Amino acid sequence: MPQAEPVAAVPTDAALIAAWQGGDEQAAAELVRRHARALARFLASAGAPEADLDDLVQETFIRAFRAVGRFRGQCRFRTWLLTIGGNVLKDAGRRAKRATVVPLGEDVRATDGDPHERAVAGEAEGRLLEGLRRLPRMQREVFLLRAQQGFEYEEIAAALGTSPGAARVHYHHAVKRLKEHLQ
Repeated sequence: MPQAEPVAAVPTDAALIAAWQGGDEQAAAELVRRHARALARFLASAGAPEADLDDLVQETFIRAFRAVGRFRGQCRFRTWLLTIGGNVLKDAGRRAKRATVVPLGEDVRATDGDPHERAVAGEAEGRLLEGLRRLPRMQREVFLLRAQQGFEYEEIAAALGTSPGAARVHYHHAVKRLKEHLQ
C-alpha cells in the first residue's frame, strides 16, 4: 500500500507573524488572505460605507503590521485586528465629519430574485444597520464581535479592554435594543 504524502501543517497566526517579522513577505500575504474578508464584514456591519471598505481594510492591515511588535497574544490575532479596524473606522468617521458630503441615491444591489423579496430583505437590512449605528460604540462592537465573528466573551473582553461579564451585559443590551428597533 503506497504511503500518503504528509499533509503540510497549516501555520498558526503566531507562526505567520514570526515569519513575517523575519522577512517572509508571503507570511504577511497569508495573514491578509486569512483575515481580510472577516475584517471587511466587521467594518461594513459597523457602518463603513461600501465604497470605502477596501481602503479601510488596507489601512487596518498597515496599522496592524506596523504595530505587530506590540501584539502579545492576549487574544487571537483576528480579535486584535478587528479592534484596530474599529479604530480605523472611528478615525475615518472623524475625518468624514469635517468633509462636506452630498448623498447620492443608492442603486439596487442585486438584480436577481423576486423583487418583493429583495425589497423586504433590503428594508430589514437597512433597519438592522440603522439599529447598529444607534447603539453605543461598546454595545455595537461587542455585538458584532459576538454575533458576526463568533468570538467568546473572554476574547471580546481582551480586545476591548473590559471584563467578560461587562461584555455579556453589553451584548445583552445590544440585542434588546436591536429587537426593539426592528419591531
